Amino acid sequence: MIRAVLFDVDDTLVDTRGAFRHALASVATDYLGDVDHDELVRVWRDDVNGWYRAHTRGEMTHREQRHRRANDLHEIFGGPWLDDAAYQEWDAAFERHFRDGWAAHDDAAPVLDALDAAGVPYGGLSNAALEYQQLKLAACGLGRLPMLVGVDTIGVGKPDARVYALACERLGVDPAEVAYVGDEFDVDPWGAVQAGLGLGVWIERPGAHSRDVDGRCGDGVPRDGLVRIGSLTELPGVMAA
Repeated sequence: MIRAVLFDVDDTLVDTRGAFRHALASVATDYLGDVDHDELVRVWRDDVNGWYRAHTRGEMTHREQRHRRANDLHEIFGGPWLDDAAYQEWDAAFERHFRDGWAAHDDAAPVLDALDAAGVPYGGLSNAALEYQQLKLAACGLGRLPMLVGVDTIGVGKPDARVYALACERLGVDPAEVAYVGDEFDVDPWGAVQAGLGLGVWIERPGAHSRDVDGRCGDGVPRDGLVRIGSLTELPGVMAA
């Protein structure tokens, strides 16, 4: 029986993809010229060298991974190489526009309303820094969701089993009775189920990080502890299935 929910934040509750598009459009204006903004977003999110994943494994700082990704982007789209000083200026503009673009998905507040009405406890587990995600949630009108664990809490992020276990401990619910909801199949629902949580929910929004699931998710009805949904409005139903 599922009694509680852990949520990913980016591209699950918050339209981070849209915020990245807003920030990268400013980068294009200042550094890259006339380029396709959707392609910029795709390259940024694909992060083919895996710098962000390296950060979540504790192998580099957040600043270092973003600096490397910025130079990867410039190399692909013809921008100048950013040394440390140039990157500092680049990142200040990027971060300002990124924050300006923060907005909740339309189904985020309603699903929290539904969980509140049903008396279901919930919290956040993210691969970004805890206080940063608290700030983001508050800016998006979702400050009622308590952030329980971030990548900086123990120095690593998902899919390390320890972060799911700690989030469940802080939620006060046995992992087997907790659902985890996120947009990246391998580090969200799959990682959660591998860590012993009772249900892994993959929300597949347009432009989601699919990371080929090989048909492992049940569509709308859980299969082997995994389920795929297209909207958070489906979450109460799959929890009861």
